[in-house]
Amino acid sequence: MRPTLARGVAPVVLAVAVTVGCASASVPGAGTSSEQGAGSPAGAAAAPGSASAPHQAGAAVTGVSSGRASTDRVVIAAGDIAECSGDRDEATAALVAANPTATVLALGDLAYPDGSAQDFADCYGPSWGAFKARTRPVPGNHEYRTRDARAYFSYFGAAAGDPSQGYYSFELGLWHVVALNSNCKEVGGCEAGSPQEQWLRADLAAHPRECTLAYMHHPRFSSGKHGNTEDVDALWRALAEAKVDVVLSGHDHSYERFHLKNAAGSPYGYGMRLIVVGTGGASLRPFESLQPDSYVRASVADGVLKMNLRTGWYDWRFLPASGETFTEYSSAPCV
Repeated sequence: MRPTLARGVAPVVLAVAVTVGCASASVPGAGTSSEQGAGSPAGAAAAPGSASAPHQAGAAVTGVSSGRASTDRVVIAAGDIAECSGDRDEATAALVAANPTATVLALGDLAYPDGSAQDFADCYGPSWGAFKARTRPVPGNHEYRTRDARAYFSYFGAAAGDPSQGYYSFELGLWHVVALNSNCKEVGGCEAGSPQEQWLRADLAAHPRECTLAYMHHPRFSSGKHGNTEDVDALWRALAEAKVDVVLSGHDHSYERFHLKNAAGSPYGYGMRLIVVGTGGASLRPFESLQPDSYVRASVADGVLKMNLRTGWYDWRFLPASGETFTEYSSAPCV
């Protein structure tokens, strides 16, 4: 069952809850959604080792079933995963193992430091390698420290797409899912007119689904160390113009969710939801340059993002690794 929401009504978040330690903030839907307005303040930046969740309110959407339809699918997503010098990837792997039917979206920088065959064998393989058969990856910049990301493409085989491209799409239930390669210089660029941008527009035009999810390693916007990625702007605009619902990224080692954004990156009630999930096990990093429409952010917990892709809507929850307490969750209709 889908939400009883007219297609002409702006999408709204049903409820938001954020928990850090023993402190919890929950804002059920009521009134006008701040995600629909332009330039709603995102509140103070999260200090290193902290989490921040500014105020949000949204008009309640009624008629949502809590049951699971046969077309519903589950995904688990995270990037920046396996360092042989640490064991946090094993903690996040336990979260994946607890969701045995989920499709795993590996958001790049999977095997540190160089994405070599040895790194995949020694670091990624013993933890997240257990889920290789159900993983749909995208490459990160560390994968390309090995020439042409050869070890990455060899490890994942056909699931990683054409090695000369590293981008592809697939269907998951009633959702269309697009995996992009944000290592632009390695695949002939990402600008307007580039092979990947042309492929993306053609792919989206050929799959006009009500609900679409896209993912790539480098985030178009981020408050983390690496900040915004200008190189993927044309890909972002193509996604926004096709009314894609959600974009997932990694690269910055933290969790951050933004206000809905339009093609220009401005807050917009019918826009895309960008979530950065660079929390797969690599060392976490503090935020450095707060983006004005950052909505929820935390650099205190390793973990994964769990999403239920439903008919006409979706919900998400950040699952913290054992011993961590930060979480946030909500749901929304497709645009």
